[in-house]
Amino acid sequence: MALDVVDLRTFYATPLGHVARRLVSQIMRERWSNCVGLSVMGVGYATPYLGPLREEAVRVLAFMPAEQGVVNWPAHGLSASALVESTMMPLPDSCMDRVLVVHALETLEHPRDVLAEIWRILTPGGRMIVVAPNRRGLWSRVDTTPFGQGQPFSKSQLRELLRETLFSPVHWAEALYVPPFARPFFLRTAPIFEAIGSRLGLPGAGLHLVEATKQLYRPITARRTRRLPQFEPALSPSAVPPLSRGP
Repeated sequence: MALDVVDLRTFYATPLGHVARRLVSQIMRERWSNCVGLSVMGVGYATPYLGPLREEAVRVLAFMPAEQGVVNWPAHGLSASALVESTMMPLPDSCMDRVLVVHALETLEHPRDVLAEIWRILTPGGRMIVVAPNRRGLWSRVDTTPFGQGQPFSKSQLRELLRETLFSPVHWAEALYVPPFARPFFLRTAPIFEAIGSRLGLPGAGLHLVEATKQLYRPITARRTRRLPQFEPALSPSAVPPLSRGP
């Protein structure tokens, strides 16, 4: 079941939501440090992370699944958000340079179809960042945050999902090593948790962040040749003696 957009907006208005947005945005901006002249789109509930990109990109869109609901974004000016069918987005082929997927794959019914649609609208050489709950992390086991809803992923599951939809991962990262509790101690020390966890490569981070690029051609896998059975030549039928005629 998809998350409700009101619950998502409420979470990001809390101190814990501010921490999550800051830590995830830091990794995202390390990968997409310059989006000048590019077209950027968010799929799911990506608006908390798209704001800084509006100052650089030529256009920024926020597409929210029909199951989730939609909010007006940005708060001022012309709206750039839309309620869409996530497997049939109203965009032409190869029109977006960057796509950020947040609060989408873990709750939507057909994640493969969603990624296939993103593949369609990405330009050749376009990049996608997927943010998904980590199956081994504490955030996916506590349902008081949006990252504790839906189906979490292991790294191998995400890799297989991307491979099946013709995406090639180019960078893996993890975020939210801090426990998902809104206690002042955890909120203050969140950067310390993040620095130690990422530096030591500790397991148990709350989120996977994977950047991938679209493959233009389907890889050709080697086929196994099947040996046909060898048949022996059939024996020639023996001649049948002619019928003798009576007198």
